[in-house]
Amino acid sequence: MVTVIGVRFKKAGKIYYFSPNDIEIKKEDRVIVETVRGIEFGECVIGIKEIKEDDIVSPLKCVIRKATDADAQKDLDNKRKEKEAYEICLEKIHKHELDMKLIDVEYTFDNNKVIFYFTADGRVDFRELVKDLAAVFRTRIELRQIGVRDEAKMVGGLGPCGRPMCCSTFLGEFAPVSIKMAKEQNLSLNPTKISGICGRLMCCLNYEQETYEKIRKTLPTVGSVVDTPYGKSEVIGNSVVKESVKIKIKLNGSDEEIVEVKIEDLTLVTGRYEDAANDEDIKLELSKNGEDAYIIKELIKDN
Repeated sequence: MVTVIGVRFKKAGKIYYFSPNDIEIKKEDRVIVETVRGIEFGECVIGIKEIKEDDIVSPLKCVIRKATDADAQKDLDNKRKEKEAYEICLEKIHKHELDMKLIDVEYTFDNNKVIFYFTADGRVDFRELVKDLAAVFRTRIELRQIGVRDEAKMVGGLGPCGRPMCCSTFLGEFAPVSIKMAKEQNLSLNPTKISGICGRLMCCLNYEQETYEKIRKTLPTVGSVVDTPYGKSEVIGNSVVKESVKIKIKLNGSDEEIVEVKIEDLTLVTGRYEDAANDEDIKLELSKNGEDAYIIKELIKDN
């Protein structure tokens, strides 16, 4: 077992493990650590704990020290300089007429490097831009091309649900999602309804997927015959959310009635369970004008 703390450098950013180095560090303490990028200022979001060696990336770096008020002020100064650097870089991009979109700027804590994040449809020759920026800032310059999901995480905004986007508020890392998840959750397969602001599949498809998979393994399909407290009957409808099926029965010789039976109160006689959705059953709802072709291509990219 290894003693570690979890440190985050950005809001909703990835959590990295560091050795506390025999320093008493509590959650929400600010710390100075050394990373591959240099000296960084971060916040302890996971207090001192022990984890298995397999769960860390070796070698485990140590915390240098707790951050002081002077360190916190320097971090604020860096944030101010980042805004100024953003405006300068925009001017240089327009000057060189580069087909790229600047998203964010980040200074390392020790000012040893300035990182410019951008998006572009293809490769961009920014060699002259780097020379101009290096002449202005007189430090190491890195231009890093990012994808649309990372762009959405940095910029933020409101999701289709009306709430602040998950990726910019609490998601540390992007979990893999697929159209198959939407099918298994009985969601509309209209690309415009299952995609987020970034144009990719919504991250929230992954939140309840494990529960849906568990329920579907015991949920009989429509057409299956089940044995219930009312006798044997054919399933005419089912619901993952309610964890039940609907069947037709005759009560006291009257006309047929539709009743709902919980899956724990029935036994499958013939037929099968829903289980995982088949790939051939996944049919996207496309518009007739063909506009969805591009959306679909982007939707399934990098998910």
